[in-house]
Amino acid sequence: MPPIPHARANGTLFGIALNYKGLLEQNLEDFENPPYRQPPKKPVLFIKTPNTRNAHRAVVVQPTGERLQPGPALGVVIGKRASRVTETAALQHVAGYVIVNEFSLPEDSYYRPAVKAKCRDGFCALGEDIVPADEIANPQNLTIKLYVNGEIAQENTTANQVRSVARLIAELSEFMTLDEGDVLITGTPEGRVDVQPGDVVEVEITGLGRLSNTVVAEQGESA
Repeated sequence: MPPIPHARANGTLFGIALNYKGLLEQNLEDFENPPYRQPPKKPVLFIKTPNTRNAHRAVVVQPTGERLQPGPALGVVIGKRASRVTETAALQHVAGYVIVNEFSLPEDSYYRPAVKAKCRDGFCALGEDIVPADEIANPQNLTIKLYVNGEIAQENTTANQVRSVARLIAELSEFMTLDEGDVLITGTPEGRVDVQPGDVVEVEITGLGRLSNTVVAEQGESA
């Protein structure tokens, strides 16, 4: 099948934090302390606002005086409205999969991801192709690699996700309807790295190809 047109992924961009076992384990000690006192029991959800949308081969601006971190992730494009669907039926609501690079400033709180850290212009790059769901036999068996200037900086697999794609759709659709075109960003693994202006940042996911972006320095406003 040909790739799905990007117009099919024009809905809300929903991010999921703490969805890799290694990342969750790294933060368990903090979660035992106030104000949390326990790890999250439900998906930790945040939204990438429309201004964050970016594309393959586009630039990503590093804000002056801030650290910038890429976030390699599997994106799930909803193809059929989902409301209170079961985990068993959840994948029937998926149109396809896309590579996402969810750029962010370093996060101080996973429970309350800051808009300032997550929602800068161009901070959510989506891959060139949306691969139809029937071409991905098992979304929980995909290798994710992050390259910075051609060198591997992060590598993990969706087998290490806390919640599978199907479980995420089921749990989220319990309390909100997912509409056609919405994109679930299913989480970034542990080990985020800093990037600098001039760096070429690429994300590769099994069967989905590669997404490439170049980091540039923020320019001063013109008069």
